Amino acid sequence: MPLSRNTISTVFVGGALVLTLSALAYPAMLGIENTATDTSRIIANTRFGPITEADRDFVVKVRSAGLWEYPLGEMAMERGTTKEMKEAGEHLIVGHAGLDALCRKIAPELNITLPNQASPQQQQFVATVDSKSGKEFDSTAVTIMRVTHGQIFPVIAKIRASTQNTLVRQLADLANDTVLDHITVLENTGLVNYDQVNFQQTTPPKLPKDQLTPPAPQPGSPLVILTPRPDLDVNTSSPTPSPSTTVR
Repeated sequence: MPLSRNTISTVFVGGALVLTLSALAYPAMLGIENTATDTSRIIANTRFGPITEADRDFVVKVRSAGLWEYPLGEMAMERGTTKEMKEAGEHLIVGHAGLDALCRKIAPELNITLPNQASPQQQQFVATVDSKSGKEFDSTAVTIMRVTHGQIFPVIAKIRASTQNTLVRQLADLANDTVLDHITVLENTGLVNYDQVNFQQTTPPKLPKDQLTPPAPQPGSPLVILTPRPDLDVNTSSPTPSPSTTVR
């Protein structure tokens, strides 16, 4: 069953699978920004290729993104005031359910521990959007999501170009398609202020590391699952074209 508005917060604490702690220590400081002094340092060798700190951080970032964008997608479906806004919500749900399934599949193979909650900053994103209504809800949600998707897009490209691990490469491929799709449907709402978005993407606030870091999961806690939605007929592997404009 899909999450309702009243159960949005439970995505941060619920789940159905038992989390097995990995051999790799959960990063003490791991958020949107790189936290290691040398992210190219190999921290483990696997049969799928070496894992660097950047590879590990990327898997955790993709997982963390879904933990707040999936419930935000449900909010957009329920409370969006336009067809385009509701469609964007559908794409967020379907896209992040797919990414989450792949993260949960590859993490045990790579001995990477996944978070069960988004970072405090990301949880605040959800709270900020949830406090709005009507057209303000639409514009706030689109702005926040367009900024964060724009920030992660070049990170995906860098990982895809540099990783030597085949599973991380597979995740980067899917993330590239999914994020491009999400950027496109967000722009299709007509609510993106490009000057504002570009400024916020390039000048993010200087927040303490703990605000950017997904909390480490409790030992033995159930692993949150972002429920697939087969009832939503959405293709996130091929971006929906932006509305065409006629030059007069």
